Amino acid sequence: MKKKARYRDMTPEEKEKHTAKLMRLMYLYVMLSFILPVGYLIVKIIITDPGEAAGGQGRADYVLMLLQCLLGILVLHIPSMLAKKFRFVVPPFLFTMYIIFLYCAIFLGEVQNFYYVIPHWDDILHCMSSMMTGFFGLMTITILNRDEHIIVRLSPFFMALFAFSFAVTVGALWEIYEFVFDGLFGLNMQKFITAAGETLVGHAALTDTMKDIVVDTIGALVSSVIGYFSIKFDKRWFMPELVE
Repeated sequence: MKKKARYRDMTPEEKEKHTAKLMRLMYLYVMLSFILPVGYLIVKIIITDPGEAAGGQGRADYVLMLLQCLLGILVLHIPSMLAKKFRFVVPPFLFTMYIIFLYCAIFLGEVQNFYYVIPHWDDILHCMSSMMTGFFGLMTITILNRDEHIIVRLSPFFMALFAFSFAVTVGALWEIYEFVFDGLFGLNMQKFITAAGETLVGHAALTDTMKDIVVDTIGALVSSVIGYFSIKFDKRWFMPELVE
């Protein structure tokens, strides 16, 4: 029987096919983790009394889970849509990081309740997301920097500065999204209601949002510093492959 070749012994073409296969499997697994709970959550929203909590979770919690799953299905396709429109291939590392983040944030965080079960789960994900968006910012500015129609060429410092600004902006927009949807649908994305049901007020109610912004800024700084030295020493692992 023919033995499977080890990854390190594969040719570059075989490695590329192997990586593409793993990414497809990961995408399908995460997509199913978002789709399968939808029917269950709709039923729970219908049958759960608005004034009561079922198993520690009320109707607002199920609405939040449903919205997050639907959002996950949508944003999971954003990299492929952008890659198709602007004719480039998303670097495998960044795509893998993106998929893992969505799975941890939506399925594990909301559906499996990791935000309450695992200490600092929210902080870990905010740091991961800001680093990821920082790297995506580097990828974006790299594409623009290689465009022959653009006269200005940015230095490594300004490319890293763009990545930092991009990541912090995305983090701020996410906090606005949480604030708006909490107000419109009576959700608790900003965690102003504790797991015990206590509603926070004053400075304590701002803690989650401000902590998220601080963590986002730290993650953005880390990714921009890594990006700066990567560009400086020509280690552009985040550089997308342009499609002719």
